Amino acid sequence: MTLLQLTQVRVSYPGRGWRGRPTEVLAGVDLALEAGQTHGLVGESGSGKTTIGRAILGLVPISGGAIHLDGVPIHGLRPRQRRALSRDVQVVFQDPYTSLNPSRPIGDTLAEPLYAQGRRPRTARDRVAGLLERVGLPADAMHRLPREFSGGQRQRIAIARALAIEPRLIVCDEPVSALDLTTQRTVLDLLLEIQRDTGVAYLFISHDLAVVRHVSHVVSVIRHGEIVESGPAATVTGAPQHSYTRQLLLSAPVADPVRQRARREAYEREFAR
Repeated sequence: MTLLQLTQVRVSYPGRGWRGRPTEVLAGVDLALEAGQTHGLVGESGSGKTTIGRAILGLVPISGGAIHLDGVPIHGLRPRQRRALSRDVQVVFQDPYTSLNPSRPIGDTLAEPLYAQGRRPRTARDRVAGLLERVGLPADAMHRLPREFSGGQRQRIAIARALAIEPRLIVCDEPVSALDLTTQRTVLDLLLEIQRDTGVAYLFISHDLAVVRHVSHVVSVIRHGEIVESGPAATVTGAPQHSYTRQLLLSAPVADPVRQRARREAYEREFAR
């Protein structure tokens, strides 16, 4: 069942000055995300991938096309309607160091959306304790400030916050790019475990095809505001059809210097075509 549908979505930013021309960031994007699955969205910086996530969240207006959640349009909503939508759609941002209020205990941050739903303090505290344990942190961590946690732990807290009101979709915007490789794997495995247990869907935005391949059912590759390739993750990352997707794969660094040299030579041949 299709949970999220983007149809010919366009986003333009106004130009500078009275004669400035608008800059088109998304040029007619089509994307479908199935309930309970992960749709990976990959591209270089400036490709428009984060703008797609922001458009879904209502943080930027669309200039054309439509965005539907369960068949209901969610673009152009009024503030009250947008708040209601937040029950179904949440977000995990890229930087775990700036996404949490540094002056508030994390328990207060996690409880805030619960209070907005009308939960009583004791019920909210119990829910917060359960959320922390769900992401592998002790319940008494709710009394501590963000600075007392590592980057990986902060991202676990951010995931707990996104799960607080049991959304159906979480937009994950580069959620592990600021973490070391070992911590990345731990957080990715946590996301997969949560999806198996809850059935939540993810739009997973990243510049790293290896990360996207690890977590996604379907992968779309975006370049200059357009989807250039889309399909099952194993197909797109294992046998890509578009030259840009192949370039992304070939340019990804590997630890073995011999393999890295071979990949670089293949990358140069690809560009020479």
